Parts: sequence; C-alpha cells; structure tokens
Amino acid sequence: MPELIVFLTGHLAKARLDRLLEGLGTTEFSWEVVDIGVKVAALMTEEIIKRRLKLEGGEARIILPGRYRGDLDSLSAHFGVPFLRGPDEIADLPAFLGRKGQPPDLSRHDLRIFAEIVDAPALSIESIVMRAGQLSAAGADVIDLGCLPATPFPLLGEAVHALKSEGFSVSVDSAVTDELRTGAAAGADYLLSLDEDTLPLAFDHAAVPVLIPSVPGDLESLGRAIEAAEQARIQFIADPVLDPIHFGFARSIGRFIEARRRWPQAELLMGTGNLTELTDADSSGTTALLAGLCSELGIRNVLTVNVSPHTVRTVEEHDVARRTLFAARADGALPRGYHPGLLQVHDRKPFVATLADIDALAASVRDANFRIATAPDGIHVFNGKGHAVATDAFSLFAGLGVESDGAHAFYLGAELMKAEIAWRLGKRYVQDEPLNFGVAFPPPETDRTRLAEAGPTLHAKKK
Repeated sequence: MPELIVFLTGHLAKARLDRLLEGLGTTEFSWEVVDIGVKVAALMTEEIIKRRLKLEGGEARIILPGRYRGDLDSLSAHFGVPFLRGPDEIADLPAFLGRKGQPPDLSRHDLRIFAEIVDAPALSIESIVMRAGQLSAAGADVIDLGCLPATPFPLLGEAVHALKSEGFSVSVDSAVTDELRTGAAAGADYLLSLDEDTLPLAFDHAAVPVLIPSVPGDLESLGRAIEAAEQARIQFIADPVLDPIHFGFARSIGRFIEARRRWPQAELLMGTGNLTELTDADSSGTTALLAGLCSELGIRNVLTVNVSPHTVRTVEEHDVARRTLFAARADGALPRGYHPGLLQVHDRKPFVATLADIDALAASVRDANFRIATAPDGIHVFNGKGHAVATDAFSLFAGLGVESDGAHAFYLGAELMKAEIAWRLGKRYVQDEPLNFGVAFPPPETDRTRLAEAGPTLHAKKK
C-alpha cells in the first residue's frame, strides 16, 4: 500500500491544492487535503492544529505550509506522526514531492571548502579570528591565511595559534618557503602550495601539502611531486591549477580530467577564484558549473577567494552547490529542484499563481484591502472595487485612490515597485515578503505586513 500523506491548508488554498495533487498522478503515495478551518494557511497555529486535526491512523507524515512557524516537534510528539514543513508556495510542491514525498536531504556533502583571507598580513589577530568566524558560519571548513607578495607577515605564527585555539582548521598559502615553514611550525593543517622542489618542507611537519606543478601547466612535474609524497608516505592534495578564461582555462580543465585519469585515488583541489573573481558574471552560476566538474571528477577540495565585491557570497554559494550536487548525484538526478540558493537573478518558476488563479481570487475578494500579484502579462492589483494590470508600477498608482493616505500610499508604492522589479527580472513576487535572491542576499526574518511603529527620523541636512 502506498504511504498516506496529509496536507494541512486553509480555505483559500484547498481547491488549488486539490487540483495540483490530482494533476501529479503519482502512485508513490496517496494523499488527503485537510482544511484546518482558517482562511489563510499561514494563520494556523499549533493550538488550532491540535484542537481541530483528527487523524484516522495510517498516516505516514503530515505536510504543513512553508510559512507555518509553529513547533513541528511538538506536533509530531502530540499526534505520533512526523510533521514536516513544506515549501512556501503551492507551485513548488511537485519538486518538494519529487522523491516519494520527502524533501531533499541537503545535510550531506563531500567537498571541503578552503576560504582564503587574502589580506591576512594587514589584519590584527582579532580581525583575523573574527573574519574566520564569518567564513566558518558561511560554510568554510578550512581558514586559509593568504600571504601577500613582498608583504611581511610578522604575526603569521601567532595568527595560526589563535585560529587553532578557536577550533579552526588552518592552511597557510604562500610562495615564500620561510612563511610556509613558520605556518607549519605553528600548527597549520595544510600548506599551499608546494611543488617537487619545495615538497621536502612537508617531511618535517604534520601539515598536509597541496602540490602544484613547478612549471605552470606541467602535469609531469606535478606527477613527480605526487610520486615523492607517496614514497615519503605522507598525505597530500594535488592541484593541477585552474586558469582564467583566455589564459588557458580550457586547457586547465583538460588537466583536471587528465589528472583524475592518471591518479584515480588522489585527493585533488580546484582553486575556483581564478574564474569567479576574474570573470564579470554572477558568481553563483560560475560556482555551480565548477562544483559540477568537481562532482563528476571526484574533486573534494576547493579554494575560494573573495576580493571582488561581486563574489561577496562565494563561500555560501559553494556550500549550497556542494550540498545540491551531492544530493543530485546520490539520486542519479539532474541538479534541479533541490535548492533555490543559486537562482539569484531569475527564478525557474517566477509566478506563484496562474492568470486563472488570480482571476478567481480577485472575483472572491469583497473588502477594500489591495492584493498584488505578478503573472506573465504584468503586475495585478485588485480589491473588492476592481482589478487592474500593468507592466509599469507608476501607471497603476493613480487609480488606487490612496493619495490622501500617506502610510497606505507608501506601502503600496514599495510593494508595486518590488513587484515590477520581480516581473522584469523573472523573479518570484509574494506580497509582504522580500524578494528572494538566494544566498546573494538572505532575507531578514521580519514581519513585513505593516510599517514599523518607530523608524529613522529624517532631518534637514545641515549646510
């Protein structure tokens, strides 16, 4: 017998949810939609659910709307059935239910992220530790202290000690042997980057060397370094080196493929910054592509860099990419429908309701409160008095009749402009919620449904 999944919802969404589930035609699970007795599903509370939900027995799990903010563990304990939080929008249920009704497991990955603090020699110990904490919170596994050419780093050993005492894994990245030796003596876990000539430095320390060719692009010299490390029976990571576009990028991809063929069991590292930093393109897409290469080639280490402001979220992007690709690879599936964190500029499904859905909702509204939605034909605004649509938010304002109500006018102006931006970009718009730019700009966990009671005060600028 297929598992029974119960979906809890409210009056307004029930008919649409029924239609969507019927359209799935799945035989992997059976389902039932329960209207919990509130108009809007997001308004249901733990108390309402406990009082009104009656289970018949045999339910495998209960799916709640994504905007439900109650205690799932409390509900699960009360009813003896797992309660899960589904997606925010009904339109996203097919992807959510694509794996036998279970959300994707993004808890696993097999890619280690080295995050470089590129200006470490110019920072205080306190600043280095603070930056390391930020990078770790974003998903970094190893804090890489980047040493700068012709720039002394007198606090290098102290910095390694401080980071290690805080529980961080640490690597030292330098082309100067003395700096690498200082980092290793201070307890660094990894040394970037040694070649066949400098590898003996690693023989006297526990730090794992990251090996590169002694001549750029020369896999033979990398092979000699690998052979020497294997003979010394020390751990190592090999980096064939990713080159920027128009400066050997295509050939360097070939080197990674050839390195995997030659050394099928070796740990490899890819420095993704040479592409994310040196290409004027949104770094999320570049990261997804490079992480895909890592997934296919079994590359389990990446070095990330944030110098350019357009790569400010590069660690978060790599973290989402590695989890998404691991889950997709485990499922034998394309990396689609797992997580929207890398869909920063456009959304795969920008419209949460069809034109028919919007028309039906508009026809059912009787009050004067404005509802705003987007669809392929533009921005829709409606209430009990009428329904207008346009592609220019400014053209809608004159017909709203709120000129004398400053607070209402401000709210509608902000929402309509947000809706227009979303419509033009192909982003998803949901009234009273910030636009979702993935990991590029995490939305604040705040109530957007009303103006702040006390905000900043504007003062005349002094001349």
